[in-house]
Amino acid sequence: MTLTLPGARRAAVVALTTAGTLLTASALAAPAQAAAAPSVSGKGAFLLNYASGATVYSKSADTRRQMASTTKIMTAAVVLSTKGVNLDRKVTVKRAYRDYVAKQGASTADLRTGDKVTVRQLLYGTMLPSGCDAAYALADTFGTGSTAAARTKSFISKMNAKAAELKLKNTKFDSFDGISKAGNNYTTPRDLAKIAQYAMKNTSFRTVVKATSYKGTAPTSKGGKRTYTWYNTNKLLGSYKGAIGIKTGTGTSAGPCLVFAATRGSKTLVGVILNGSDRYKDAAKVLDYGFGSTSAKTMQLRPLPADAQRD
Repeated sequence: MTLTLPGARRAAVVALTTAGTLLTASALAAPAQAAAAPSVSGKGAFLLNYASGATVYSKSADTRRQMASTTKIMTAAVVLSTKGVNLDRKVTVKRAYRDYVAKQGASTADLRTGDKVTVRQLLYGTMLPSGCDAAYALADTFGTGSTAAARTKSFISKMNAKAAELKLKNTKFDSFDGISKAGNNYTTPRDLAKIAQYAMKNTSFRTVVKATSYKGTAPTSKGGKRTYTWYNTNKLLGSYKGAIGIKTGTGTSAGPCLVFAATRGSKTLVGVILNGSDRYKDAAKVLDYGFGSTSAKTMQLRPLPADAQRD
């Protein structure tokens, strides 16, 4: 484990005697000690300063691992970085999106065939309930080609191009949602934190990922209106003071994963836990380390409604 510790302050103590003699008393006051770096359950972890990019905490930062649905951070980032993107553009839900999540047994936004949802709604559906159907819709819409397979392949190429643009040498995508047949969908804690740092520069992304829930309507194919209600699977929101995102992920190979961010005062920290059996506590502990606080000791996780997706 490599660590960058918060700076410790040295106290300079002086005393003046009645005789006027100046005495240095540094020996009387030991320097304040930096907080000990926490141990975490995650096999990989990383925390960086959002503004500077400086490393705050690191554990196996450059070991490649599966990332499960945290993949969707890049999915959203590619959409939002598309030149001239119109978040109010309507997308008609295809049956193929529903069939896909049914076949994969994947988390879903429960999009209904024929409904016309906006790109903005698809972003909420992708990032909050971790809807693989919503992610499919985005890839199908923003990729190019004459078939869905060609369009999704094109979109994944855009994800890899963005990773190359960010100079991430240990990240590769073969999936728009983290479901990887070949296992060639991987990253490292350091790379994933940099992806999140990049994504958080977009105000629309920040607005989406900090929401604990979303409720909106969409026209149906029969001229009616359907209400969609989604809950954010990220339990750190509303549980850790200052939490502002970002995304959960869970997979057989990846284990439980969490990409997170929090702001206190003028400081924002962005972090990653990969394959952590206690990912929320891990996140709170490393954030506490970065903020110099002790919130993790008393944190109570926000419960999800019974009908909410889990990821």
